[in-house]
Amino acid sequence: MAPAEPNLWQQALEHLSGQFSDAPIPPWLARAHLDELDASHLAVTLPVAASETGLSDALRSALHRALEKAVGKQIEVEFRSGAGLAAVRQPRLASPRDGRLRDDRPPLNPLYTFENFVTGPCNRMAHASALAVSDLPGRAYNPLFIHASVGLGKSHLLQAICHQLLQTRPDVAMMYLSCEDFVNQFIAAIERGQIEDFRYKFRYLDVLVIDDVHFLTNKDRTQEEFFHTFNALYQAQKQVVLSSDSPPHEIPRIEERLVSRFKWGLVVRIDRPSYETRVAIVQKKARLRGKELPEDVVRHIATVVDTNTRELEGAVVRVFGHAALRERQIDMDLAKEALRDLVAAPSRAITIQEIADAVLLRFNVRLSDLQSRRRAQSVTLPRQICMYLARRLTNRSLEEVGAFFGGRDHTTVLHADRKIRRMVGHDPAFRGLIEAIEAQILRQEKV
Repeated sequence: MAPAEPNLWQQALEHLSGQFSDAPIPPWLARAHLDELDASHLAVTLPVAASETGLSDALRSALHRALEKAVGKQIEVEFRSGAGLAAVRQPRLASPRDGRLRDDRPPLNPLYTFENFVTGPCNRMAHASALAVSDLPGRAYNPLFIHASVGLGKSHLLQAICHQLLQTRPDVAMMYLSCEDFVNQFIAAIERGQIEDFRYKFRYLDVLVIDDVHFLTNKDRTQEEFFHTFNALYQAQKQVVLSSDSPPHEIPRIEERLVSRFKWGLVVRIDRPSYETRVAIVQKKARLRGKELPEDVVRHIATVVDTNTRELEGAVVRVFGHAALRERQIDMDLAKEALRDLVAAPSRAITIQEIADAVLLRFNVRLSDLQSRRRAQSVTLPRQICMYLARRLTNRSLEEVGAFFGGRDHTTVLHADRKIRRMVGHDPAFRGLIEAIEAQILRQEKV
């Protein structure tokens, strides 16, 4: 074992401190000793003081990356204690075959790849920008911000980026997680007094991918931490990819400086798929299950379901399940039977007034009540249902929907939309009520 180049350890510490100025480096690291075991293997002997506070996994990983940067190539690193503790070899990131980005992250969905993503006019820009980011992380579009309603493919594209990077850059330091997970990890770090570990974990990355960033709403301290995390990665030319159900300026109660940074790169939207794209999605979902659907059944599913990719996949699964349970061949009669409760796509543009009329009839209130400032539950709930259905059935902007209901701002409309969506997801009886109102609007049926 030979001593390493004298200034190599100092270079590594400079790389570390230069990138993480707000996460102080323990002073005892300056007294560590670096040895070269062979051409691709270094050993770091830590001073006795290290045993008092310990070398966290996050700091260990950060030091490993800093040493690789100083050496200029991939290496293995062992960390040893001067107090006589057993040596610990720093593990490499998991390989793409493991389907994991890091040992503490859940696996990616193996089907969420670029090959399995069906493109069309509704999502072509988002798909192309995601491909560009996976080819040139940190240089193509940074940050990349993808927004869309539920089930239109945001998570698919985010995970496709991760799959592609793991294939082409196996040693990339990358983290993919939901914003809710980011928030929960930050809260846990505060409770345990491990903020510095949290910062090393998220700021010493090559790529950070966060789904549903709108979850930062109303979380002031987490927004502050995310702001500094974003800045550290951006200034180091590391890639940030974000998704949300709204464009940056429509996310309610989020700091303006975050909104500004989300717009620094490229903001792209995914729209509802066109009929032709829906046909292609149905065919792809069937083939991923090793089956083919008759052409007329494919067209029927694409006509009946016009909302999003997730519901198209659900319709395909329903048809296959119906055929298996009844031991029948899949044909048009079986498809119609399996999907008879689904609402066909409307052939006309829906207006906010039509939505309001249907809700007014159901709840026995007046339009003037919905447009007033009254906040009684008997008025608030139908007003929120109107806003939810307007978001779902029209292409009106948040501002236009809010203006129709008494000049309310876009945050009120977003709040209403999320509240009704939660209620629909948790209360079957309420979901039935909403579906009945929607069917009346689309089919112009009497209640």
